[in-house]
Amino acid sequence: VQLQASGGGLVQAGGSLRLSCVASGRTSSMYTKGWFRQAPGKEREFVAGIFWSGSSTYYADSAKGRFTISRDNAKNSVNLQMSSLKPEDTAVYYCAATGKAAIPTYYEAYEYWGQGTQVTVSS
Repeated sequence: VQLQASGGGLVQAGGSLRLSCVASGRTSSMYTKGWFRQAPGKEREFVAGIFWSGSSTYYADSAKGRFTISRDNAKNSVNLQMSSLKPEDTAVYYCAATGKAAIPTYYEAYEYWGQGTQVTVSS
């Protein structure tokens, strides 16, 4: 499975961004997808995840109410709509995929990773 993330950029606090991750590979739509982020000097942290069927989602507390994860299996894509952005959301955002039958929140559980896209929120 190959993952290609895009959509990052510079936005003012309170603004919105939409990240997209396109997956390729024969069975890529069958994988649970997640978004993680890593700020300078910090560990990579879970942001949101969505089950392969789209039937279940899970969010980190920091993302609840502001971010929405969705997927389009016909397009092999998973999106992260981010609104009410804060400067502390500044990080490199990564999409990831796992074959596990759950939505893990620890990065070690994900077998495949995209290259990351930078999100910078100015105050």
